[in-house]
Amino acid sequence: MSTIKQLFLLLLIASPSFAQGAPQFTTGSMTQTVTSTQTVEEVSNIERYGTAIGSWSGDNVRTIDPAAANATVDIEVEGMSFEIIDNTQPWQLEVVTRGAGDLVESIDIERTIETESTTNTLSVFSQ
Repeated sequence: MSTIKQLFLLLLIASPSFAQGAPQFTTGSMTQTVTSTQTVEEVSNIERYGTAIGSWSGDNVRTIDPAAANATVDIEVEGMSFEIIDNTQPWQLEVVTRGAGDLVESIDIERTIETESTTNTLSVFSQ
């Protein structure tokens, strides 16, 4: 290769690169829109357990001691003895019992929540 060609290639490699010049505008603006969507799926399972209870209520009935000598047991429920006060009248008896640790309430909820947000940005600039 000739010396001139080598010198020419050397000048091309060593020549500085020119940076971009200043922009040729005086004002401007830019708008940006960002939209995002979020989906939340929620599952909630609730179980409530109760304590032991025993109660009764009624009309024209009363509890009695079955060990009494002259006790006439008309109704026996959950170890309790009841007698009807007046056999000529209507009567009603309601007995509620629940063991300790029994399930009292169970709630199952499944839901989906979707949200969407949009952000608009405006940038204004000048020189």
